[in-house]
Amino acid sequence: MKVPLFLLLAFAVVLLSGAVTFAIHETIPSETQVAMPGADAQKLGEYILRGSPYTQWKMWPGKGRFYKGTEPHGVLLTTYVNDTAYSSIRSGRGVLSDGSLIVKENYTPEKTLTSLTVMYKVKGYSPKAGNWFWAKYTPEGKAETAGDLEMCIQCHGKNKENDYIMTERLKK
Repeated sequence: MKVPLFLLLAFAVVLLSGAVTFAIHETIPSETQVAMPGADAQKLGEYILRGSPYTQWKMWPGKGRFYKGTEPHGVLLTTYVNDTAYSSIRSGRGVLSDGSLIVKENYTPEKTLTSLTVMYKVKGYSPKAGNWFWAKYTPEGKAETAGDLEMCIQCHGKNKENDYIMTERLKK
C-alpha cells in the first residue's frame, strides 16, 4: 500500500514540531528557575542580590531615586519592588499579595548607601503582623537582623489598615 506524499509530509511536520517544542522546553529547564525563599534571612539575601537581583526590578510606582525618607531608614530612599508587589500596588486593592518583596535602599544626605531594609510577605509567616518578614542588610548584603521584628511591627503597625506599608496609600 502506497502512502500519499502529502500524508508523509504532514506526519514529518508533526514529528518535527514535537521535537522543536521538546528542545525549546529543555533549553530552559524548570529547575534552573530561582525559587522564592522562605522566611530565611540568608536565603532571602542571596535571592535579592544574586537569584533575582532587586536592582533589576521596578521602582515603587511614582517614586524615583533618592526620595525623602525618615528614620530609622535613611534621609534618602530608593525603593524597588518585585513583579508581585508591583502588580498588587497598581491594582489599588489595598493589600499586597503573598510573595511581594520590597527592598529599600537607605542613604545618608550625601547619597551614601547605609543599608537595605526588606519587607517580604510570606503566607502564614506572622499573622499578627500581616505575614510580613522584615530584614535589614549591610550594603554588602550581610544580614544584620531579620524576622518578626518588634521594632518594625510597632512602627509599621501604625499603618496596619494599609497592609503595614508606609510609602503610600495602597487603596485607590
